[in-house]
Amino acid sequence: MANEEPKRWEQQMRDAAAWGEEELRRVVTYINDEVVPEVRRNGSEALRAAAAELDKLAQRMEDRRRQASAAGGQTDTVPKDAPKS
Repeated sequence: MANEEPKRWEQQMRDAAAWGEEELRRVVTYINDEVVPEVRRNGSEALRAAAAELDKLAQRMEDRRRQASAAGGQTDTVPKDAPKS
């Protein structure tokens, strides 16, 4: 009977390890099937929003450069919508 106790404990450890591996597989499958596609969808939306804001910034910079050229030189004034440092 003393010999059975370590074998029972070892079997319980094997069972727990197998259960842990199966749960890990389920988590990986869930992440791949549910989380990653959602991040990709939202990530592309965020990139589009950032691109739109960068386009607006580039347009303001071009407008300012044209205004400065039309005024005959560079101006040192800061536009109203410029971020504060």
